[in-house]
Amino acid sequence: MNEALRLRISTADDHPAISDLLDTVFHEEIAREHREASAGVFEPERSLVIEDAGAIVAHTNVLSRDLTVPGAVVPAAHVTGVGVLPTHRRRGLLTRMMHRQLHDVAEAGREPVAVLWASETKIYPRFGYGPACARLTFSIMNREVRLPAPPAEPAGQLRMGDPQDLLPAVAKIYDQLRPERVGWSDRDDRWWRVVLADPKDDRDGATKLWAVVHEGPGGPTGYALWRVKDSWDERGPNAEVQVREVAAADPETYLALWRFLLGIDLSRAVTVRLAAADEPLQYLVDEPRRLGPALLDGLWIRVIDVPRALAARRYAAPVDVVLDVTDPILTQNTGRWRLTGGPDGATCERTSDPADLACSITELGAAYLGATSLASLAAAGRVRQLTANDPTVAFGWHRRPSPTEIF
Repeated sequence: MNEALRLRISTADDHPAISDLLDTVFHEEIAREHREASAGVFEPERSLVIEDAGAIVAHTNVLSRDLTVPGAVVPAAHVTGVGVLPTHRRRGLLTRMMHRQLHDVAEAGREPVAVLWASETKIYPRFGYGPACARLTFSIMNREVRLPAPPAEPAGQLRMGDPQDLLPAVAKIYDQLRPERVGWSDRDDRWWRVVLADPKDDRDGATKLWAVVHEGPGGPTGYALWRVKDSWDERGPNAEVQVREVAAADPETYLALWRFLLGIDLSRAVTVRLAAADEPLQYLVDEPRRLGPALLDGLWIRVIDVPRALAARRYAAPVDVVLDVTDPILTQNTGRWRLTGGPDGATCERTSDPADLACSITELGAAYLGATSLASLAAAGRVRQLTANDPTVAFGWHRRPSPTEIF
């Protein structure tokens, strides 16, 4: 280990240098508005940096947020801002930081799981993160698809405006829906500032961000965030509607929002980056192939504390199973654990009973949100089913996780 490369906890004064580092690592220039918004959620005491001769050359950070998991909301260490300067790669700096971070989170004892988005998917399984939540992207030929006819007497109306002006309604809807939407993270005022930051230089020629709220008889029931990138060609208007989020409390609201988004004048395409794998739009349109769906990875989960994490979530069916877990980094997780539970609650305790299933901490993270099947992992040789007691159905959930934001 090079002693000149010092790993330390950051301070608030490090934020500009960390932003510069991330600009370099991710080949972009972070706009001032984004820097200011990110400074508002930056937690220096949970940020690790490595210095070389006083200059920051590597960084990783934890953000303290809650995450919706099957049947519950749990504190989750939101890991972000991970990067090493190109001049300092292949020196083990990432491994040093990630191991230290995992031990710090475990010792703090607040969060039973960690969650991140992976810039490169081959990296994070080395640290116990499993692919727990796929996402769909859509590239929709919006003039080639049709939705069901609207009701003769719609139950609500749409109100369009600046997201900041509509934020009270938007935030209210989000908070109402979040406890049931696996994969959603909590958003306070600071986080809404991050989500709605909209510097002109980052729009790639598109319009400002817009919001539309669906108002029902009892108040707001849904919203959408989007922008439009204008284009004309020899055939006429060819604009692209770029949808950021769609949130709806009921099918009628969902249909009304998508009818609005697919019908915006002068557009010929609608793109979506963050849709759930079971997004209802697939079952509404008459030509689902024209949605242009593509399945990609989304959230990655790392189980920090096996008994707390497994007891915190709920299960789709009764389960009584012994799991033999291997964790080479947080070795306190290694061993056999009896999980007993169902839709109303669960317990998880260490046991000496024979195991029904054996897996690494990575596979346990992959299955944690209910989207990645334990049976599929077993078919891939990543999980060993040792008895006929298969918990695959219990670990599932009635809806797939919905990765609504990249943090």
